Amino acid sequence: MHSEGCRRCARGAVLTLFVTGRCPNRGCFYCPLGAERRTAEHAFANERRVESVADVLAAAERMDALGTAVTGGEPLSVLDRTTEYIDALVTERGPNHYVHLYTGETGDRESFERLANAGLDEIRFHPPIDVWGELRGGPWEAALEQARRAGLRPGFEIPGIEYEPEFIDLCTDGPAEFVNVNEFEVSAGNAAAMRAQGHSVADEGNRVEGLESVLDRYRDHDVVFACTSQFKDAAQHRNRMKRTAERVSRPFEEVTDDGTIVVGRTAAEPERLQELGVPAEFYAVDDDHVAIAWWLLEEMVADGDLPGGAIVEVHPTVERPVVERTPL
Repeated sequence: MHSEGCRRCARGAVLTLFVTGRCPNRGCFYCPLGAERRTAEHAFANERRVESVADVLAAAERMDALGTAVTGGEPLSVLDRTTEYIDALVTERGPNHYVHLYTGETGDRESFERLANAGLDEIRFHPPIDVWGELRGGPWEAALEQARRAGLRPGFEIPGIEYEPEFIDLCTDGPAEFVNVNEFEVSAGNAAAMRAQGHSVADEGNRVEGLESVLDRYRDHDVVFACTSQFKDAAQHRNRMKRTAERVSRPFEEVTDDGTIVVGRTAAEPERLQELGVPAEFYAVDDDHVAIAWWLLEEMVADGDLPGGAIVEVHPTVERPVVERTPL
């Protein structure tokens, strides 16, 4: 069963809001964060550093976000910042902007009420692996109940390290609503710790070897959504890029299936394009070049009307880094 946050994320419509690298529980050997993020006191929105609420709202507007995933570090460790950002997003983008949050803390009633009042819809608990199987009757089950009473949809977000039926039980006969199981992955931030635990990377991608059966066992239950590495790359990330590209691309630019933007670039003066009768809607003057429809540039270079240029493929981020360049 997909949570609403997962459904919107699959469409590429969710802003990823990293609110802090601070985390009181540094014992999770599988934490994927790199050294830079683990020490970050500032926030990032879709991988871009943000300094203010205005920056967060601009990132959401850029992709026309239908929801936000609040993550860290530990979002509850900077509760004032977290609730400020959530409140601003829901106020700006409307009550249908769906917000979910990841936490490795049990929190308390006051925190959950503050989050709910700010506009949080869904909370995903990540108990440390050393308490798996011991959640009933303790602080984690109490946290689920308190979150539900505050008006939040509580569930679990866990790595697919091992199969633990208690997560299922707490959904079918308890206060939780869903379990999201992420395929176990190796990153630059956790590679050394993973090797120390005896894990190795599969031949393809960054999946950990020998854990396919764990996801398969979880998949047998309706309350579980198994989020694979392939799904994250092919659906979440690509769809988010494409959604952003379609929103920020100019009329003469082409959006690819991968979510990049293809455009021509030339050092020719705009007056030359005017002399050639190029309609204004087919080009624009950027800082150090003229951006122009790639197919038109290719045609004009081939005809000898312009001395040269390049067709570039760029990411739809603010900086527009070049992914590929084809000189003409």
